[in-house]
Parts: sequence; C-alpha cells; structure tokens
Amino acid sequence: MSSRLPALPLSRRQALLGGAGSAAALLLPRAARAQTRLQVTEGNVAPLQIAIPNFVAGTPSDNEVGAGVSQVITNNLKRSGLFAPIDQAAFIERINNIDTPPQFQSWKTINAQALVTGRMTRQGDGRLKAEFRLWDVAAGQQLTGQQYFTSPEYWRRIAHIISDQIYERLTGEKGYFDSRVVFVDETGNKERRVKRLALMDQDGANVRYLTRGADLVLTPRFSPSTQEITYMEFGQGDPRVYLFNIETGQREIVGNFPGMSFSPRFSPDGQRVIMSLQQGGNSNLFVMDLRSKSTTRLTDTPAIDTSPSYAPDGSKICFESDRGGKPQIYVMAAGGGPAQRISFGEGSYSTPVWSPRGDYIAFTKQGGGQFSIGIMKTDGSGERLLTSGYHNEGPTFAPNGRVLMFFRDPGGNGGPSLFTVDISGRNEQKVPTPGFASDPAWSPLLS
Repeated sequence: MSSRLPALPLSRRQALLGGAGSAAALLLPRAARAQTRLQVTEGNVAPLQIAIPNFVAGTPSDNEVGAGVSQVITNNLKRSGLFAPIDQAAFIERINNIDTPPQFQSWKTINAQALVTGRMTRQGDGRLKAEFRLWDVAAGQQLTGQQYFTSPEYWRRIAHIISDQIYERLTGEKGYFDSRVVFVDETGNKERRVKRLALMDQDGANVRYLTRGADLVLTPRFSPSTQEITYMEFGQGDPRVYLFNIETGQREIVGNFPGMSFSPRFSPDGQRVIMSLQQGGNSNLFVMDLRSKSTTRLTDTPAIDTSPSYAPDGSKICFESDRGGKPQIYVMAAGGGPAQRISFGEGSYSTPVWSPRGDYIAFTKQGGGQFSIGIMKTDGSGERLLTSGYHNEGPTFAPNGRVLMFFRDPGGNGGPSLFTVDISGRNEQKVPTPGFASDPAWSPLLS
C-alpha cells in the first residue's frame, strides 16, 4: 500500500519564477522532523552518505534534463567534501513516482543516510517544473520539499538552488552553489598572454567572456548586488578602475585619478569603491562614493598601503601595508584613523579579504620559498595555513564563508589554475576552466 504525499509548496526565487507563490514552508510538523544532520566543525568530518537518483521525467522528453539535474546536484555536494553521494549502480529501489514515500529499507540497506527524489516536467507553456523532496532515511521522514518553475535553459541554476536547499537543511548553514565567479582568463604563450575578464558558475560551467582582451585586466571584484563588477585595466595610459554591468555589458570609469590605482573593491552596501592610489613611491587608501563621485583619503603614510577589504558590516577594513618594514595585515575603522597590525608570523602577508561571515580574514603568506593561503581570526589569533606550494595567491571566500577559491601558478611553461579548499584545510579541488585562469572573485548568492 502506498500513501500519497502532500503537494509541494512553491519557492520564491525572483530570477527564475516570475512571482510564483509565497516562501515555502516545511511539510512536516516539528515533532516529526528527522534526525539526520551533519555537524560541521573545523576538524575532520565524516561525509554524509546521500543517494541522489535521476529525477523522474514528467514527460518522455524530460529524461535528459532529469539526469542532468541529478548529476549537477551530485557533483556540487561531492565537491563540498561534506557529502558522499552513493553510486547509482548500488540502488535497489527505482524511483518512479516522487508523490509516494520511498521504500526506506532499500535505502538503509545501501547505507544511505539521506535520499533526494525529484521530477522534471515540461509544462504546456514551455516552462520546466522542477520538484524535489529530501528524506531522512533512518527516521523515514521527509525533511523538506519544494517546487520551482523556470525556463528550460535555467535547468542548471535550478540544480544549484536545490543543492543549496539540501546543504542548508543537512548542515544548518547556507549553501553556496547558486553563485558565480569572475576571473581573469589567460590564453597564449607566456610572453604574450592575452587576459580577458570571464564569468562562470561556481562549478566552472556557463563561461562568458566580458572583455575582448585588447587591454590587460586585473583584480575583478563583485558588487553585493552581483550585477556589477569593479576591476582595473591597463590600457594605453595609467591603469583605470572601471565598473562593468554584467547584465547590460555597459562599463563606466570610476574616476580619473592621478598616478596608478590598484585593488578596487566594493563596500558591503555597494555604494562605495575602496582602492589604493599610488603617488610617488608610496600608495594610500582612498574611498569613492559612487553617487557623488567624492573621494575620501583613508591613510596617509610614507608606505605602500594596498588590497583593502571591508568587514561584512562595513564598520572596518583590513588591508596590506609595509609600514612596519615588510607587508603585513592591518585593521582599521572604515572611515580611517589608527590601524592595528594583526599578522605577526614569519614571512610577509598580502591580499587580505574578510569572510562574508565576519569571523576570518584570509590572506596570502610568502616565506621560505612557499606561497601559502591561510586564514586568521579578525584580531590576528588562530592563524592557520590551508595550502602551501609554489605561487598560491588571491583567496576569495564562497558566500557562506566555508570555502576559499584561489589561484596557483606552477611557473615554467604552464599557467595559473583555480582551486578551492575548505577553511579546515581539507578537500582541495581544481576548478575546471577553459584555459589558464587567475584572480578569482566569488559572487554573493544570486537573488
């Protein structure tokens, strides 16, 4: 005897749904909710065993997209290092209908702790309807379930959104899969490398080129709105800082500054851009209000102050300075004033960036012939190196603050590649890109 399940609620994601329904509620009363939960700590985590069958095809033509969605979810969760998707060849039960409960004993037999079932159905108006349910196998209970409507070309985006729902429900933390990365795509031989701004999904799919490569581009960074990027370009004259709108392709110059400008980055509210301006042998930090175009000087030292990054609440900035003799990390109020040095290890520290959670500052550390990517607490305590080797550089946090992306250049005739690593130092992974790639910047979660 099979029982029918309640209908799935609609989830609101404006980018995809065109105003469908209210935010989803979980389908079960609190008392019945299941026990499977992954405790995410800084130590070693035993990955949670999860089964993700191909999504059921609502119509015969939906088989391919159903398999594609399942594969993207599987890859996302596996790459996170927190989940161990079970090989589909081991499955005992074949899921043909997501509206009836699964045979939990069949999934217990293959040691699945969680199970994802789903269905993709082409609608009469051409849209895709995506539905999924997440099950706690041991408790025999549904944890969550939702449905979405979208244009068929956005099926990968739906898979990322579902991945985030699963990740959040099983770890208690926000996911990071429905996000993008802007980076510098590099092609050609080492002496004449062409560098273009490129944009991709966090898993390396859907690469788009934003510039043609006529001029050298550096340090792209996302606005909190995720629609705008600020970056630096070396053209015919001095480097200039630009704003680029991803959706329209329009770009505008932030301002004409005397001397060289470096490392532009947005404030958390997206209203200001902070950067380093070189004047003579030293450089200082300046912030520009994007509406009024007024510029405020934040530091005034006979040193090189660069690579500023805001705390997520906008109250402070961290930056790199050699005012103490060699590059170290400093923290000061966002409006300027006294700066406190927070890095004291051997070697030099550069490219600091504040975690979106506000708990860590990531950095590049150079010393003893090694380039390391590390994190420390915002007062400088608890320094931890996550990965070391030849020329690692440029860390950027995932929107949930649990994963860092960076680039590694092995030297020789090769070129740089992108990698991710967990903030525990585990699960280092190469990120697929069409060619060489450097200087990544992770977007906030898409809205």
